[in-house]
Amino acid sequence: MRTRALALIDVLAVLVFAAIGRRSHEEDLAIVGIAEVAAPFVLGALVGALVSRSWRDPLSWRSGVSVWLGAVVVGMLLRWAFVDTPPLSFIIVATISLAVLVLGWRGVVRAVTAVRGRRRHQEA
Repeated sequence: MRTRALALIDVLAVLVFAAIGRRSHEEDLAIVGIAEVAAPFVLGALVGALVSRSWRDPLSWRSGVSVWLGAVVVGMLLRWAFVDTPPLSFIIVATISLAVLVLGWRGVVRAVTAVRGRRRHQEA
């Protein structure tokens, strides 16, 4: 997979997180509302990607953990600075949800890649 596409999957994961959060609080799913919620976390994910240089190996767990932690830590700090103090319950739910989304897609891609590799090896 191309590196840009993989980076976009991280952005998509954060957007899904924001959309699920808005929906669970019975807020509308307007693009602007989702973008407002997602923006600090997307910026945090970008910081994590830059710190780990995730473009070198975007499917690695190291890259995934860095993107996830960047999204959570920087995202929460930006939310605190510009919106309000996030409650502990939100911090916990966001941390777990972003882990599932940002690390989860990597796990799926890695599993599919491994299965395909085994099939090719068996067919050869």
